[in-house]
Amino acid sequence: MKQQKRTLNHYMRALHRDIGFFAVGLIVIYSLSGIVLIYRDTDFLKHETQVEKKLSPNLQPSELGQMLRLKDFKVLKTEGDVLYFPNGSYNTTTGAAKYTQKELPLWLSKFSQLHKSASQSPAHWFTTIFGILLFFLAISSFWMFNTVTRPFRRGIVIAAAGIIFAIILLFL
Repeated sequence: MKQQKRTLNHYMRALHRDIGFFAVGLIVIYSLSGIVLIYRDTDFLKHETQVEKKLSPNLQPSELGQMLRLKDFKVLKTEGDVLYFPNGSYNTTTGAAKYTQKELPLWLSKFSQLHKSASQSPAHWFTTIFGILLFFLAISSFWMFNTVTRPFRRGIVIAAAGIIFAIILLFL
C-alpha cells in the first residue's frame, strides 16, 4: 500500500483531538471551581467552622484584623477586656480570639486554589500547562478546515465575534 504524505493539517487535527480529550478533565475541574469562585462573596456551598487562635495580648483593632486575615474588619463594641467584631471576639488580656468563619469544603477549596496559584506554588505548573493547552486548542482549531472553505471563513467570523465580545465584557 502506498503511504500518504502527512501534512501539517493532519498533525494539527490529531494533536487538537488528543489534547482536547486530555483537557476535558482539567476543563471540568477548572470551570466548576471558577463558577464557585464567582459566588465567593456569598455563602454558596460554605459551612461554618469555629476558629480559636492565641494571639499577642493588647493588639490594636487594625493589627487584630490583619492577624486574623479578616476583610473589612471592624470592632462592634468593647466590654471590659473583650473586643467584639462580626462573628467573634478577642480578649485583649489573654490574646484569645474566637470567631466563626465560613469555608468551602476542603476538596472544593483545593480546586478553587488553582485559580489563585502564584509562581511559587507547585500548582502553578497545572495552571500554566492548562493555559498553554487551551491556547493550543484555540489556535489549532483553525486547522480543522481548509482555508478556502465556507466553514473556515465562518470560524474566522465567529472567532472575531468572540474576541470583540470578550473586550466588551472587560469594559463593562
